[in-house]
Amino acid sequence: MTAVVLASASPARLGVLRAAGIDPVVAVSDVDETAVLAGVTDDAPDVQVGVLAAAKADTVANSVPPDVAFDCVVIGCDSMLLIDGELQGKPIGAEQARERWARMAGREGVLLTGHAVRRVTSGLPTAGAVGTRSTIIRMGVPTPAELSAYIATGEPLAVAGALTIDGYGGWFVDSVDGDPSNVIGISLPLTRRLFADVGIAVTDLWRSA
Repeated sequence: MTAVVLASASPARLGVLRAAGIDPVVAVSDVDETAVLAGVTDDAPDVQVGVLAAAKADTVANSVPPDVAFDCVVIGCDSMLLIDGELQGKPIGAEQARERWARMAGREGVLLTGHAVRRVTSGLPTAGAVGTRSTIIRMGVPTPAELSAYIATGEPLAVAGALTIDGYGGWFVDSVDGDPSNVIGISLPLTRRLFADVGIAVTDLWRSA
């Protein structure tokens, strides 16, 4: 059976895959995201997050754990929030999280997640596919006390755009247009299509009943 390797430390992405029937091996990449983005600053936002996802997947695909190297598929993802034409990753500290919420409360943003899939056979990458999914998020307006409490949880410091919908942040997201799993960090429909592009049926990756 083909093993699945998740090139991400995100517990949210891991949770989405597990809930959908896949138990991946986690192998976190050591990609310098700032350096990668510096080379694609003139590209469109959806291209930028796709390049980041590909960099993570490629790093892991070229150094997969020996116990899964014979036959596996690597998934790399990267999420960023697009608002006012600017891509936002994880905030650097509580004050930046507070500044971002002051700017985006009551507004719409677009959560972009780049996805990259790499097929590895006999320890070598043999096929790959990349795609980006976008989801519109309509933010609510938390009170100052609510925002302080939210920041104190630490959650907004660990997620793109300082919010998510599958934790404390869900209280402050009014609505979502598009794929909700994409906001959590990995789009299941897009990942299924990328698996197919490298010759893998997602149903063959599901754990046994």
